[in-house]
Order: sequence, then C-alpha cells, then structure tokens
Amino acid sequence: MKEWLKRPLTEMIAGLAAREISAEELMRATLHRIDETQSTLNCFTSVADEELLLDQARRADSRIAAGEGRELEGIPLGVKDLEDVEGMVTSYGSVPFKDNRATRDSLQTERLRAAGALVVGKTNTPEFGYTAISKNLLFGASHNPWNLDRTPGGSSGGSAAGIAGGVIALATASDGGGSVRIPASVTGCFGLKGSYGRIPTGPHDLWVMDDTSVHGPLTRTVADAALHLDLVAGPHPLDPNSLPSVGFSYRAILDDLPSGLRAAYSPDLGYAVVQSDVARIAEEAAGVLPEIGISLDALEVGLPEPGGAWGFSGSWELLARLHALLPGQEEDFGRSFIGGVKAGSKMNPKRWGEMRRLRSEINATLADIFERYDVLLSPTVPYDAPPARGPFLAELDGRPQPAANFGSFTMPFNLSWHPAATVRAGLSSAGLPVGLQIVGPRHRDDLVLQVARAFERHTQCFDTWPTV
Repeated sequence: MKEWLKRPLTEMIAGLAAREISAEELMRATLHRIDETQSTLNCFTSVADEELLLDQARRADSRIAAGEGRELEGIPLGVKDLEDVEGMVTSYGSVPFKDNRATRDSLQTERLRAAGALVVGKTNTPEFGYTAISKNLLFGASHNPWNLDRTPGGSSGGSAAGIAGGVIALATASDGGGSVRIPASVTGCFGLKGSYGRIPTGPHDLWVMDDTSVHGPLTRTVADAALHLDLVAGPHPLDPNSLPSVGFSYRAILDDLPSGLRAAYSPDLGYAVVQSDVARIAEEAAGVLPEIGISLDALEVGLPEPGGAWGFSGSWELLARLHALLPGQEEDFGRSFIGGVKAGSKMNPKRWGEMRRLRSEINATLADIFERYDVLLSPTVPYDAPPARGPFLAELDGRPQPAANFGSFTMPFNLSWHPAATVRAGLSSAGLPVGLQIVGPRHRDDLVLQVARAFERHTQCFDTWPTV
C-alpha cells in the first residue's frame, strides 16, 4: 500500500478507476502514513475525523463502481493551513488563531472537493506564510524528506514534505514570494506559480492590495499539476482579480510543445548570491533545452533586486489585518514575525511610490526580455535548504547573504504576475534537490507547463524519491 502513496496523482486516479485499489484502502493507508511520519516530517497540523473520512471513501468507491466517479473521486487532499476548510481550524500557524474555525471552504478547496477530493487534514506553514522555513509556535517545524535536519521550505512546506515524503499526492499550496516554488525546489517536486488571477483566491475579509500571492499546484509530476490547474482555474465573482477561463485543458495540450522556441538563462538575475554547485547544476539543466528543440542564450540584462520592497509591502498588508490585536496579544505571536509586521507602520507616500516604481521597472525589463525570448530560466533557490528551524545563511562563499536572498529568484515574478515553475535539476553535493526555474510571458501558463513537461520527459527528473 505504501507504494501507492508514492505514485503520481494521475496514476493514483487511474488505479482507483481500474479498481486496482479502493478509495477506502487508499484513505486507510494515508491516515496510517500521516501517523507514521508525524514525528519525522511533521507535515500535518490537524487531521479530519477518521470515521467520517472512511465513510466518505466508501461512498467514493460506490460512485466509482457505478461509473459516476469524478476526476478526483476518493483522492485524499491536504489543505495548507492558510486556506479554509469548512468546519476545520485555519490557524495560520499563529497562536491567536488556534481556535479560528472556518465556516466555509476556500474557493480552491471548494473546487477540489467538487471534483471528488476528500480533505484529510491541514498542512503546516510558517506563521501567516511569512518566511521560507515552515515552523511556528503552534506546531513546530516540518522536515525535509531528503534530509530530516533540513527544512522543506516555506511557506507551503508541510504540503511539499507530504508530497515528496510519500504521504499524499494532492495538497494545496500558495505563493506570495516563492512559497510554491521554494518548497517544491528544495524537496524535488514540481511547483507552478501561475499568472496572477489564474486560480481564484479567498474569499477575503479585506480587499487584497498587496497583489502578489496566488494559489498554485505543488506535485510529483507536471501532468499532476496540469490536472490540478484544470480543476481549479477559472473566474469567480468573489475574486475580482480572477482571470477568464482559457478555453482548453492544460493537461490535453501538455505535450504539444511549439517549435522554434527561444530561451534565455540567467545565473543570478543580476544580483543573487548563489552556491557554486547549485549554480553549476542549474546551468547544466538549462543546457538540456537545445536537446529538446529550444534555443538557449545567456541573458545579458539584470533585474532590480526586489527583496526589501517585496517584504515591506507584505508587512503593510499584514499590519492592516492584525493591528486590532496589538498590543494586547502581541506576545502571543512569534517575535520575528510580529517584528516584521510592525515594520509596516513605517509606510509613507514616499516608500509606497518607491515600491510601485520598482514594480514598473521590473515589468518593463521583463517586457523587453519576453519580446526577444519565449521563456526565461534561472536557478529556483540560491543554496541548499537551511536547517529545519533555521537560520538562513548570513554569508555564502565569503559574500553577505541577506535573509531575503533565499527568494531572490522567485520574488520578482510575484511582483510582475508572470507564471513561473520549478523542475528538479539534480542533487547538490549535499544530496539535496536543486531546482531550475522556468518563467513565461504573462498568462502563458500553458507554455511554462509545456516546457517543464518536455524537460521532465527528457531527463526523467521526477523518477526517484527519498525514503523516510
């Protein structure tokens, strides 16, 4: 049974449809695996009622037997603990919200459940998704299946640990500065941050002004991600930024890679500090593209460094959300988290204008790049996964390494709304996964998926997984 838990989502669906495994057997195995790995991976923060889940699984089996199974009928689903599931606590990894029980599903959860998925529980995240290390005061630290002393990244670290560690094949994730791509990269998974608005978010109590965060699939294969996107993308009236439906299936066109594509590779986007073996492995992976029919050039321009502006904008948004709890409950939050949130009080017209000008500069640079190239490549993260409880590197190869640098390659595309994915490029000298990031023109999620799929087929990059 454990081998079934390690399979891609699409294979699991096929196995259920062919009656090679039942939804009840799959659910029992999943619940056992969650319990088995809780002391090592710590990827789940809460689990739904076992008898309810088994009853739902038996009902799924009945629908499959009657030929009425939906796309995800009987598939266990983990939901990141920044996202609502009706009747379950959404804690945001934060002590003041430990009893915050949701009254409805998030839009993404609603669509996945409508497709037949069964919510098995909530996955761990840093407090309010604030950092790229998944730890918090409520549930502790999650661990990387490739090396339990390391973090699975963040903020979708619990989801990534569960998928890479053979616990679940389907989990939700979100990305405001790299929170799909960073954990996918450091756990060797595939991750896609779609174009802003591709998957509707919310519903939200406050109209979102820090418009950088999106939902995105984090999976074992590119086909799994395309299926996920097919089921959750499309407009919703509760998300004013949600995009119209594209009118085709991402999974159906996955292998239709256009001819004559042009790619550019940047080792540092003009500013990042990168671990030497990570740089080498990512560049070698980019060198595969001519073998699949895509021309490759070195990128000759750089982007402005976005870390400070990205972080300050997020602090301002969170302060607006949490200020009513301060100062009375300030001591209940993590110290570094609430310190960063309070920095948002320094917002003023000058800083607001500087942030907006930076985004315009990034957008203009990328507009020029995508006039000349179809995709842009880079490393996904600049160095190996940090320790499970941190800290980030202060220095690398003798060069100062600001904490924000772990998201150096991912943050720009949250600010610009371009789709960006990560594929496994190889393993570092420490035996840890290294990611190659693939960025496409705005709204060309299909092209990013097609390039990633061609790379996956050529390299078989997702064929091996760690044993926990």
